[in-house]
Amino acid sequence: MLPNVLPHAESDHVPVLADEVRELLAVRPGETVVDATFGAGGHARILAQDLAGRGKLVAIDRDPGAKRYFDRFKAAAGVDVRFLRGDFAVVLAQLAANGVEADAILLDLGISSMQVDRPERGFSYATNAPLDMRMDPSSETTAAAIVNTWDERDLVTIFRRYGEERYARPIARAIVRRRGERPFAGTGELVDVVKLAIPTPARFGEGHPAKRVFQALRIAVNDELGQLEAALPAALEMLRPGGRLAVISFHSLEDRIVKRFLAEQAKGCTCPPDFPVCVCGKEPTLRPLTRKPVRPAGHELDLNPRAASARLRAAVKA
Repeated sequence: MLPNVLPHAESDHVPVLADEVRELLAVRPGETVVDATFGAGGHARILAQDLAGRGKLVAIDRDPGAKRYFDRFKAAAGVDVRFLRGDFAVVLAQLAANGVEADAILLDLGISSMQVDRPERGFSYATNAPLDMRMDPSSETTAAAIVNTWDERDLVTIFRRYGEERYARPIARAIVRRRGERPFAGTGELVDVVKLAIPTPARFGEGHPAKRVFQALRIAVNDELGQLEAALPAALEMLRPGGRLAVISFHSLEDRIVKRFLAEQAKGCTCPPDFPVCVCGKEPTLRPLTRKPVRPAGHELDLNPRAASARLRAAVKA
């Protein structure tokens, strides 16, 4: 359970690629906007301004801590706003099934600042904390459960697939050996084991030596890639013709899923190239608004170094 503390001041949260999101979503007064990953509400505040007092903004987040930020946002939003707690893939699918339509949908993927800045959530390798990593504290699977119970082979798989960790096997072997002595409880214990499991030169390479393992565990705990793959078609179904979809990802695994989905929806005809006439009748459902992923400019990185890995892709519904 989250501690009973007030959220950070709104000025503490800097939304990533805010200007670019605003330009690509091009929100107009009277439209319906869905911020499917509300977090601390940074993007929602900007998009609500563009509604100019007319329209609706729906905020979605699986983390109950987001509700406190939403209550503050609601008081100053100036438009009709609504908060829906749950996994964005599930909520978007439910909204689409109920015939709810949107003109602009934003997915800002990965971990939010309100989560990583709270050590007790266990997302950070910088401080010792309970080995948790759940975006929804009510869900069953924790990072501790994975490192303490999963088979060594399964640990290797997630470290390679979700963390792209080149030393996945020795790390998994070291974890199994260590938990045989006593179970893992804190993030610091895991960091120590990872550091000792990899070659000494790799400990001083690019980034923290446990960065990729923590990323892999977080993705596995929260089923982040599965959620994304389910959310994209649900978002497309919700969009009205001319509606815009923007997705911010923070690592290549997410970006590849988004890139592939947008390309498939923009493709149209799927007939073999040697067919003289199209017989499938498939029309493009999305038109890309970004040829390549949009990256943060230098001035943004100066203000917010966490934005360094952000990639933004957007498309409009045909």
